[in-house]
Amino acid sequence: MQTIPENDDPKGAARFVLPVRVYYEDTDAAGVVYYANYLRFCERARTEWLRAIGFEQQRMLADDGLAFVVRSVKADYLAPACLDDALSVVSTLNELRRASITFGQQIVRGSELLFDASIQIACVDWNRRKPAALPAAIRSQLETLQAV
Repeated sequence: MQTIPENDDPKGAARFVLPVRVYYEDTDAAGVVYYANYLRFCERARTEWLRAIGFEQQRMLADDGLAFVVRSVKADYLAPACLDDALSVVSTLNELRRASITFGQQIVRGSELLFDASIQIACVDWNRRKPAALPAAIRSQLETLQAV
């Protein structure tokens, strides 16, 4: 059994924790969380973190024509989650670049590490389907969090 350290980032980077309950719809025929649903839990956590710091992705698309898309995922499935488990999605900001953000995301049950991923999100001009610089307000807010 792997455990998540109390402070997994020695620099003290900002963390966002989203509680998640496993429902029947999240499980596969064996009664464990279907592998793709871990990515769904991570998506919800990133979206809620942005919302918590004042940014809504639908508004960004409508106002600026910009969207966040997943560019890459590196994930390790370490132990299964099961029906009714109370989980936490722990998200950290690992890297901030001109047009992308890399998040570290872990899913834990108590102190047990179940899932560990690095997920790179690209900012794109939705009309041109090309990379675009992160909006200045988001970049500024994320830089502030990164310095925490």
